[in-house]
Parts: sequence; structure tokens; C-alpha cells
Amino acid sequence: MPKQVFFHVGLGKTGSIFLQYRVFPKLQGIKYIQRTNYRDFKYVKLIENSSDQRFLISNGFDRQLEKEANNIASKYPQARIIIVLRRHDSWIASQYRRYVKNGYPKTFEEFIDIENDKGDWEQKDLYFYPKLIMLKELFGSRPLVLFHDELVNNPHIFIEKICAFIGVDYDIESINLKRKHTSYSEKQLKVRRQLSAKKSRSQSVLSKKYWVRRIQVFMRMPERYLSLFVANLIPSKWISDEPLISKESVRKVRAFYEEDWQKCQEY
Repeated sequence: MPKQVFFHVGLGKTGSIFLQYRVFPKLQGIKYIQRTNYRDFKYVKLIENSSDQRFLISNGFDRQLEKEANNIASKYPQARIIIVLRRHDSWIASQYRRYVKNGYPKTFEEFIDIENDKGDWEQKDLYFYPKLIMLKELFGSRPLVLFHDELVNNPHIFIEKICAFIGVDYDIESINLKRKHTSYSEKQLKVRRQLSAKKSRSQSVLSKKYWVRRIQVFMRMPERYLSLFVANLIPSKWISDEPLISKESVRKVRAFYEEDWQKCQEY
């Protein structure tokens, strides 16, 4: 019989790491292939060389979703897809906090420019409903669409929906639902962004070559965490009262994508 493949494709910043390390390894009745085996189609070799018949693969895609979905479909066109969505304003705010943490100095309005579409992220990058249609057309079946809010507020029901879709069981007691760590504070990220703004642009650009980029990221980690630690020691009165992300900017994002969000919920 042909092997049955399920693929969790993200999105990023929707609890993917939690699912990959806390939930998926605990599912019973399916072979789980970790995201570290995704690159260069390593998962294909693992599937082909395995005596198991049912597989779950996971990775977290954002703007690369369409490209990577086509790559997956080229190998497993009948794969069943799982995708987790997060409301646009919350999602892009989380993406921006990661961007700042990683050492980039632009403001939120430069990161996603709702009015003129000249930001680092384009307006089209945040439309979710077209992604759902693309996945259905590419794989010939509707993806399982889940929402990040439910993972936060009712994780057991969220996990049960995945299990029902895949057709597996899990032991509730075996899954650790505690948060691994809390997010960095507003003050830490504001200091981090201010320090990053003092660097030249060339210091912020990462190579497009995979291993060179990995080395660059690794080399920057000590400086990143040191600056975030030092930021905690700086008196709050020395930091500007201006928020990292203004409420008005978040409101504009939410209003701009409200129709797309409603379509996703109806879907």
C-alpha cells in the first residue's frame, strides 16, 4: 500500500516549536519525522527506507510556504496538510519582535507598511485565505486549519483535533503544557533595537548560502543575549516611553486583514 503522509507546514510563530518537541513525538500510531530532517528532502529518504506506513513531518514556513508546499507536493501530492493560523495583527507583531531580537533596527511601520506596501514584509505575505486555497488545490484535499488562540486557551482540544485528523491516540499525561520560557520584555527589545540601529547595514545582512547563514547566526548569539541581559539592568526611566509597536499600527493591521481573517474562520 502507498505510504500515508501528513505534513504540518506552520505557520511560524503559531506554536510550531511546542508541537514539534512536546506534542508530535508523543503521538501513538504514526512515525514522526523531526523538522531537522526536512532540508534537502531528507524526510523522503527516511520514509522510503522505513517499514512504517504512516508518517508525520513538521516544519514552520512563513513567506516560503508556497515554494515549500510545491516541493512537498512534488514528492507526496496526496499528503494531508495541517496549518495553524494566528490573527494577523498578533502574528505580525510576534514576527516583528523576533526580527528585533535578532538584531534588526527598523520600526514596526518599516517592517510592515500597511499604507504604501514598502515594508520588509509585503501586504500579500499576510493574506492567509489564498494560502488555504493554494494548499487545497495543490494536494487535492482540504487542509486541517487550526487557530493559535485555541492552542493557548484549550490545548487539549487543539491536540485532539490533530489526533482525529491523523487518526492517532495520545496520552494526555505525557505532554508537558508548561511554557518553556516567557517572551522578552518590551524594555529589552527597545534597547536591542536601539543598539542595532548603531550598526552598519552590512552587519545586519545574512548570507543566502545556508551554512554561511547558520554560522553568521551562531556567531551573533553571544552579542544578542548579552545585550538582552544588559537591557534588564538599565533603569526604565532611561528608556523612551514610546512603545515598541504602537496600538494604532496594530489596529491598522487588524482592520486591513479583517475580511481575510473572517474567510479563514468560515473555511
